[in-house]
Amino acid sequence: MTDIVTSPPVPAASPDAAVQPSHGQPYRYRRVELVEPDWTRLPGWKDVTQEQWRSAQWQRAHCVKTTAQLKALMGDLLDESFYADLERDQAERATMSMLVPPQMLNTMVPATDGVAPAGGPAFTAAFYADPVRRYMLPVFSDRLTEWPSHPFATRDSLHEHDMWVAEGLTHRYPTKVLAELLPTCPQYCGHCTRMDLVGNSTPVVQKLKFDLKPVDRTDRMVEYLRRSPEVRDVVVSGGDVANMPWKNLEAFIVRLLEIENIRDIRLATKALMGLPQHWLQQDVVEGVARVARTARERGVSLAIHTHVNAAQSVTPLVAEATMAMLEAGVRDVRNQGVLMRGVNAEVDDLLDLCFRLQDGAMITPYYFYMCDMIPFSEHWRVSLPVAQELQHGIMGYLPGFATPRIVCDVPFVGKRWVHQNAEHDAVRGISRWTKNYRTSIESSDPEALTRTYPYYDPIDTLPEEGQAWWRENSDVELAHLAATEHAASSRAAARAQA
Repeated sequence: MTDIVTSPPVPAASPDAAVQPSHGQPYRYRRVELVEPDWTRLPGWKDVTQEQWRSAQWQRAHCVKTTAQLKALMGDLLDESFYADLERDQAERATMSMLVPPQMLNTMVPATDGVAPAGGPAFTAAFYADPVRRYMLPVFSDRLTEWPSHPFATRDSLHEHDMWVAEGLTHRYPTKVLAELLPTCPQYCGHCTRMDLVGNSTPVVQKLKFDLKPVDRTDRMVEYLRRSPEVRDVVVSGGDVANMPWKNLEAFIVRLLEIENIRDIRLATKALMGLPQHWLQQDVVEGVARVARTARERGVSLAIHTHVNAAQSVTPLVAEATMAMLEAGVRDVRNQGVLMRGVNAEVDDLLDLCFRLQDGAMITPYYFYMCDMIPFSEHWRVSLPVAQELQHGIMGYLPGFATPRIVCDVPFVGKRWVHQNAEHDAVRGISRWTKNYRTSIESSDPEALTRTYPYYDPIDTLPEEGQAWWRENSDVELAHLAATEHAASSRAAARAQA
């Protein structure tokens, strides 16, 4: 006799079913209308007009760069204790100098629901808890006490400088390069992976400087690309391309479009979110339209990659700037966020952000990088198992093309989906990874494709046994790291000499 399999009875629909379609789901989707926070709620901007707010020049001129400027803006909203916390961090921990555009600062404690915390303790507590504040204005009390930096943290954690084939041009992947055109941004993020080069020096980090003049640097980049037919994809970055005069950026893009093997050009700019006013300027919109038209004629994909980490950062002005770029002819605008504790490392926070990007601003969620192992970043970083859980948690809600991949950028390897690790020691927090290509410093390394490469979880997330192991063995591990770094530098020096 054939077994008959029956489905469980379907309960009758309740009268409220039509208005509660997501009942019982771990995450409930609700479309949210974008709202521009009222900047006049902040005492220092109470008289700022709409015309001033939409001006890129006004935004740049009124960036917050010092504690004194933040005090003048906030009036009596923040307690003095916050400023002391901020100043101590700037003196002892900060790898990036303070630089926050008004547009971005206005999204901290935005009060778009009409409920604004009262000045003093209530506002100060809300400001401390705000996800945008946590990574744009880090304070000393945010940092971990025992492990503010991982023992393996390095200034250039991805070894991009080692892989320069021309000054500022990193050839890390077989068919892709990163062109760092300039070392500045309209805003400085505390977790910046390029803190070795980008921004002003701080008390704890003396920044590197380019040696060549900009024109000579771009000339050498173009020369390398012309004689490298295997390269088809150029990420144009820095710093942030929004800090480059448009005529100079356009000239570089035009030169790239003249190279037959270049098929993809991506412009990297957090300023699409942090300073959307820049991308709404008439000369910029018209310039993007010119290069987009040429790109289409030559069969080249021109896209913009931005960097949004919290849903509240997506405002009507961000959507307007994005639409201006899409209407000008760029193929796509995509988001590459960074996964950070206290900012977005929860399933609901990631999904809220992705839907806000997709629904409100037509920005495609693309990647979330695990925060890189730079100095003083341990309080932001998450462990590999947590990243894997988050990837699992966001699956099934977004369209497949807009479901971001959470990736681990492994030193000497590159981007790997978080489930691609070869092994993971959960006690010591050490994962190992393999790769299928050589970087530009490994052309003569016979073991490049057979060895495994380590990545490290934040030590404070490990069980006590693992934390004790690191206390006892960090010197041994660091000696191994030093040997690895010396070998990489030697290969880079040999390549440069050749």
